[in-house]
Amino acid sequence: MATPGVSTVDQDLETQLAKLKAQGCEVIRSEKVSGGSRDGRAELATVLDFLRPGDELVVTRLDRLGRDTRDVLNLIHECEQKGAFVTVLDPHVSTRGEMGHIVLTVLGIVAQMGRRFIKERQKEGIHKAKDAGAYKGGKQCLDYSHILQQHKDGCKPTDIAKGLCCSRMQVYRILNAAAGTGA
Repeated sequence: MATPGVSTVDQDLETQLAKLKAQGCEVIRSEKVSGGSRDGRAELATVLDFLRPGDELVVTRLDRLGRDTRDVLNLIHECEQKGAFVTVLDPHVSTRGEMGHIVLTVLGIVAQMGRRFIKERQKEGIHKAKDAGAYKGGKQCLDYSHILQQHKDGCKPTDIAKGLCCSRMQVYRILNAAAGTGA
């Protein structure tokens, strides 16, 4: 069983699929979500549910499994509890041996540090861009005036959210911000 994943455009799913097929993986599941959290990773959950004793979960790189050390170690532990093994192709490491556990722990720490460094550089870049007046924040996806008008017309936040395919929390934030500014 294998689980490639991509979270950005520059990560090529086809290359990962080719590597997994070359290793003889018969069942391949993929998803295009961040490995930073297990939230929303339905394919990973499916793979974990179907693992049986003797199965092997193969990933191309450890960061495709997860980027948080604790989460990676928990995933490996869950696989082992089911009698399954985890193999990472790049660099080639497996939980079949004790040394593999040590190497995967160190790789998990490195992956987590990398994620923290990326976030820190991103924050610095945003801060510099704001100082230079080049950063305006994210693109506004919802029409705030439309939401305020619907609410003024008696629509409930839940109904507004359903109609706009957004979360109630987004609607409440907009309404609360407008109430705070007197709009």
